[in-house]
Amino acid sequence: MPPTEKLDTHHKALTLNLDAAAFGSFAEIGAGQEVSHWFFVVGGASATVAKTVSAYDKEVSDDLYGSGSRYVSRQRLEAMLDKEWAELLAQLNKTRGPHTRFFSFVDTVSARNFAGTNDAHGWVGLRFQMQPGGPPSDVLLHINMRDPSNVLQQEAVGILGVNLIYTAFYELQTEESFLAGLAEDVVKERIEIDYVDLRGPAFEDWDRRSLLANLVSKGFAEAVFFPSQGPTVPPCEPLYKKAVVLAPGYFGHGNPSHSQVHMRLLAAAIQELQKELGATKVTPAGFFCLTAAPITPNEPVPEVPDLLRRINALLAAGGDVLLFRQSELYNMKTLVSRYTQAPVRFVVGISLMIQAFEGIYGNLEGRLLEALARLLAQNVRIYAYPMSSTDLRERLKGFSASGWEWDETNGMVSANQVRHAPPLGHLFAYLLASNFLVPIQVPATLKADA
Repeated sequence: MPPTEKLDTHHKALTLNLDAAAFGSFAEIGAGQEVSHWFFVVGGASATVAKTVSAYDKEVSDDLYGSGSRYVSRQRLEAMLDKEWAELLAQLNKTRGPHTRFFSFVDTVSARNFAGTNDAHGWVGLRFQMQPGGPPSDVLLHINMRDPSNVLQQEAVGILGVNLIYTAFYELQTEESFLAGLAEDVVKERIEIDYVDLRGPAFEDWDRRSLLANLVSKGFAEAVFFPSQGPTVPPCEPLYKKAVVLAPGYFGHGNPSHSQVHMRLLAAAIQELQKELGATKVTPAGFFCLTAAPITPNEPVPEVPDLLRRINALLAAGGDVLLFRQSELYNMKTLVSRYTQAPVRFVVGISLMIQAFEGIYGNLEGRLLEALARLLAQNVRIYAYPMSSTDLRERLKGFSASGWEWDETNGMVSANQVRHAPPLGHLFAYLLASNFLVPIQVPATLKADA
């Protein structure tokens, strides 16, 4: 049994080396052999390490794990896991199987290159047994590395790998203990985990969506992705080189009728961006955006069950969802800009547009002007979706929005019918005139579906 007190990386590796039942292999590509290194330097590695391998050469890697996939990808990671696990059991199961909990640790990582021009990220995986002879369980992680140098990134991957193996053997009591053990001494400041996939009997009763939401809620990731269809993937995959529409909001109503209103808003914005891009371009990707942070300073931090209630309602309506750690639009834009330089459009209702202008930006020296400067890059615009005057007044109740006035047409309010007294009114008018703020209409095809 491991000690009950908190251990550093050295003592976690040593505890595993002293556990006669733990025995496994290591395959590491792209950031040194930093995980297996820990088990050698603490002593007693022969009791834990069956094999280490590092197939840096692409031809060697293809020969071992098969060709046809990117070298830093989930496909390559799973090929590594399958190969190393099969070899481990074929070589040792007959002699050691009855009294050994086998494991295979693998990673494929793109650490910072010499020029500093690459995306420092990676895939990390572990296959392990809960008891000798038992069926295996898997943990798959996607990570982004935040350290400024290759050496520091290698070090961080080493710590994360030891955490993962130790946590799988000794700290799987709850989702909370798993995340806490995984993150110790490395996540948040040095490594971001924006995707977790769990498979096998060790995780039968775990809620995968809850685990993803907790990655953001606890600050381990800047954003995670929830698809309405297909498997869950890291945010980099649906965003990569895509023209993107982001629909931020609270989405508190979980009923289907409200969800369909949200779907029409997003569809209208996608059509508007498609029109900008031209008919020959690929259809833009659209996402609803929620935040794990309070919308206003006086609100409590959202609880994960409430976040999942809102997310599940949008997924049920057919919408894809990005859950962000921070609430500001400019922080959402910064995350998306990691993965695409194509046009990015936010779509908001008139009420949210007004609330954004009245927001408190005390964390920025330039207040509202700095927030707008961070948000409105050359490839970013805000689409303002019309609202009924009745809904607009209702949404602004209890919110400090003095000075805002508007006209209406047939009961509807468009962004170009909204005004404010100077000096804020001058800024608002400038954004409209310069096309950073774009009034859009409900397309006829969507009106017909309403």
